[in-house]
Amino acid sequence: MDMKLFISTFILIAVAELPDKTSFATILMATKNNIWSVFIGVCAAFLVQSIVAVTFGSALTYFPEKWIHLVSGILFLVFAVLALRRKEDEEAQEEESKENQVFNWRGVWSSFLVIFIAEWGDLTQLATASLQARYNSPLTILLASTLALWCVTGLAIFVGSRAKQFFKPALLNRIAAGAFALVGFYLISSWFFVA
Repeated sequence: MDMKLFISTFILIAVAELPDKTSFATILMATKNNIWSVFIGVCAAFLVQSIVAVTFGSALTYFPEKWIHLVSGILFLVFAVLALRRKEDEEAQEEESKENQVFNWRGVWSSFLVIFIAEWGDLTQLATASLQARYNSPLTILLASTLALWCVTGLAIFVGSRAKQFFKPALLNRIAAGAFALVGFYLISSWFFVA
């Protein structure tokens, strides 16, 4: 394993992922669900996406980015609507919040789906594919990019788990809906500008 390539790939992917939409989605999911459910789901999604990126190398750059943005944007708008439709009753919110503190496979599955869908054609996935195409070192690129994504995921979950201690569930639902809507509108609007 080429340690220089490993370290440079790790740093590149971690820095690219920090301000990414999937990090914000992970923060929001951590405010609503058991942190281990979110961590396992998100990490599994990133592992699958990293394997796809390394396997297909630079071929991923040929997917129509315009349509990936449109589909991702629509899905984020759906997530926004679902967040707004959550029960507004304070008592029901608190009961649901307590329920979500326990590890559950529903939380794993929903976290996996959100990140798996959002990551298609994402900057970090394309960067991983490009690095593989350039250096042809699948194991090094896969390990470095996956570990970088997992570290950023851990940081995002830490931030999200702290945020839920300071905000009521109903407010977090509105914040989540607003954030998902903003990301959705951004992705859809970028559809018009991507060649």
